[in-house]
Amino acid sequence: MYSFLTNPGILFAQYLGSSMLLEYFAVFVLGTMIGVPVTFLVVSHYRRVRKQDAESIAKDILERAELDADTKRREAEIEMKEEAIRLKNTAEKEFRQVRQELYERGRSLDKRQDAVEKQADDLRKQEKLVESSQRRLTEKIEERNRRVEELKKLIDMERVKLHEISGLSRDQARDRLLRALEKELQDETGALVLRYDKMAQERCEQIAREKVLLSIHRYAAAHTAESTTSTVDIPNDDMKGRVIGREGRNIRAFEKATGVDVIIDDTPGVVIVSAFDAIRREVARIALTRLIADGRIHPSRIEEIVRETNQELQSFIQKTGIEACNEVDIHGMNDRVINYLGRLHYRTSYSQNVLRHSVEVAFLSGMIAAELGLNQQLARRCGLLHDIGKAVDHEMEGGHPKIGADLLKRYGEPPEVWQAALGHHEDPKIENPYTVIVSAADACSASRPGARRETLEHYIKRMEDLEAIAREFDGVEQSYAVQAGREMRVLVSSTQTTDESAARICRNIVKALSERLQFPGEIKVTVIRETRTTEVAK
Repeated sequence: MYSFLTNPGILFAQYLGSSMLLEYFAVFVLGTMIGVPVTFLVVSHYRRVRKQDAESIAKDILERAELDADTKRREAEIEMKEEAIRLKNTAEKEFRQVRQELYERGRSLDKRQDAVEKQADDLRKQEKLVESSQRRLTEKIEERNRRVEELKKLIDMERVKLHEISGLSRDQARDRLLRALEKELQDETGALVLRYDKMAQERCEQIAREKVLLSIHRYAAAHTAESTTSTVDIPNDDMKGRVIGREGRNIRAFEKATGVDVIIDDTPGVVIVSAFDAIRREVARIALTRLIADGRIHPSRIEEIVRETNQELQSFIQKTGIEACNEVDIHGMNDRVINYLGRLHYRTSYSQNVLRHSVEVAFLSGMIAAELGLNQQLARRCGLLHDIGKAVDHEMEGGHPKIGADLLKRYGEPPEVWQAALGHHEDPKIENPYTVIVSAADACSASRPGARRETLEHYIKRMEDLEAIAREFDGVEQSYAVQAGREMRVLVSSTQTTDESAARICRNIVKALSERLQFPGEIKVTVIRETRTTEVAK
């Protein structure tokens, strides 16, 4: 207090300092009061601007999302419409196919119904014709019997007159007739020799022709397409291009791997595989079918599939040979021979499967041997292996009997077996009875109805023609065609014929068969005249 009163300078300085501080403080307070609202306004404006930008961005995003969603919805609708159209077209196509099939089936049924009705009408007409023919035949038989009785009376009367005029007894007349018949037969001897000479020449020409045809069959060309080609179905014609490949590399690789010819032409839905070797053709067919089903067709895949198919087919061939051996109860056979036997499954002879033919010959040989008291097991073995040479006859020189005999001898088969294979066709030297048995069984299997190219209808028609021609002659009661048409047995009446007339009937039947029918080989005609006398002891 004292200082303040006594020192006015210090007091003034303190007063000035306090005033500046107050001014600074007032300025600070004023700036704070002005800056806070301004800052608040700036921050609020900044936030509002950011909010507007965010809302604008969100609005753009929503608009784009809505546009994308609308676009995707439209695309989905278009795809659904296209799928619906495609399904509709597919359904319409299938419906048209089914409708066409039903239409074709209906037409086929209508045709069959018309054919059945026509056949029924024909049968009714034939029944009426048969009835009328039977009536006429009965009348003719009665008329014939009446005339026969009259003829017998006339013959008896003429015989009596002839005896009276000629002065010859019955024995003398028979001797004179026999001398005339002997002279006639002597005249016919020369013609018979010439006829048989001509038949021998024709037979030689036929054998030569068969040899040539057999060679052609073993090395078949394109004209034997029914026995040297196989067909493979393809889903569409585009697959043909894939089978051929770029610049033909696929088809060349396939032909090289299988050894066959692949024929691709304009035939829709079919690829043709051609080869004379049935096994190679079967390998090619199966391999091509698998390649088409797999869809991956290129040279490496082709070689792989062909290799696998070949192995599977070889296993099947071995299995088939074993099954054939088990079927005829033959065991202890070399595996190589079994393989050759299985290969016969793919070999045909005049359309007859050689393996089934061999099995049939085996059973027939066993039955014949059992009837003769011989070894049935050995006979079946001979019959089963008699055509084994046909499995490799296109690979070796010579006929299949010699090839088969050499193979069987090489693999240790008994002499009876390979001798039967060697001589089951034509061999002048028969060393054991099994060769004859196999030859007979082979002929039975090959000549039975339906075994080879001759149909059952043609076979029955030929048998009926043979018997009908024989029954046309007077005195013939019954006629039978036996041995597949190679022999005729004719039964004549003992009352209406004599021994001499039976010989004349036999000669006339042979002449009629030669003139009116065409048949392979020869037909032996045997006329049987039998007299039976029966008495009853009481």
